Amino acid sequence: MQFSAKRDLLLNSLSLAQGIIEKKNTLEILSNILIQIKENKLIIVATDLDLVFTDEIEGITVKQEGSTTTSATILYDILKKTSSNTEVSFELKSENKLNVKTDSSDFNLKCLPTEGFPNISDNFVQEGIELNRSKLLSLLNKTKISISNDDTRHYLSGIFLHLTEADGKKFLTAVATDSHRLSSCSIEIEKEKKFFSLILPKKAVFQLCNLLQESSDKVLMQTSDSKIQFKIGKAKLTSKVIDGKFPDYRKVVPTSNDKTLIVSSKDFIDSIETVTAVSVDRKEGVKLILDNDNIKFSVNSTNTGDGNKSIKAKYNSNEISISFNSKYLIDIASEIEDKNIKINLKDSVSPVLIEDNADKNSYYVVMPMKI
Repeated sequence: MQFSAKRDLLLNSLSLAQGIIEKKNTLEILSNILIQIKENKLIIVATDLDLVFTDEIEGITVKQEGSTTTSATILYDILKKTSSNTEVSFELKSENKLNVKTDSSDFNLKCLPTEGFPNISDNFVQEGIELNRSKLLSLLNKTKISISNDDTRHYLSGIFLHLTEADGKKFLTAVATDSHRLSSCSIEIEKEKKFFSLILPKKAVFQLCNLLQESSDKVLMQTSDSKIQFKIGKAKLTSKVIDGKFPDYRKVVPTSNDKTLIVSSKDFIDSIETVTAVSVDRKEGVKLILDNDNIKFSVNSTNTGDGNKSIKAKYNSNEISISFNSKYLIDIASEIEDKNIKINLKDSVSPVLIEDNADKNSYYVVMPMKI
């Protein structure tokens, strides 16, 4: 195997591969990327056995086809420290030695034979659903904030993707919850498309977001019995899905919250961040007192003191005092596209429904805290 390529062509793929590979692996080969030269293309593959990233890179100079595996981290670090637009040459000297050379540097990297690399096979026979890249990225960003970190309930450790219908239209809907908050977002798809409900694991969600941020291509989403694949340009991300049943989230979405608060999203975030500054670890809840088109935010920490701030808002009911985890409110308000955030309340102990007037297909539910 012998080829050369511009450093910048390789760096982006290796950066994405870095996110797939686990830092501590019991199998040494899983710390490596598979490098293949075939039909004048460079193919890079990284996997942790649950998630597979594959990228095809064209525009390289091939002298000899072949394949090997080498450390993803070391190769990425070498290229990261190499000047932009530098020509980098690769030559497989032996089964266990890959020479990487530029005009000013020369490295010999340890390799492992490709026979030990996991066999990556695609068995996606479905036609798939074509999605707009920016809309899919927005859907993931709005829902991933509510993914659970509780490993004992693995079925909450991801985003539930399923089809829904409303007003004669079909949507791909994403929902995530950690039982304290819930996020839901939908994007319209072609009506005749079929898709089996599944739970996309957290790691796959975050790696997919990274991939979508780096691309401007449309996305083709395909599923099989136990996997889902996203094709974005020449890159592919394939993931196992979580084996489990997602709870019936519709039961927790409030339908009778008749008190409405409308407030500037920016002012809302700024006020919470201001009063939580008094709390060193930001773990204290923030109390909201709503009255006469005014919100008073307050945080009281037994160790460091208290903070208070008031801002104007539109509120249509009697005074109410309600407390929340401040991070939950900031996470949600940061995803609101409209200049205002709309919060629908019932009382001080019932979940609130948060809406975005700029995106009618998304909403959030948050449980209050007792403080």
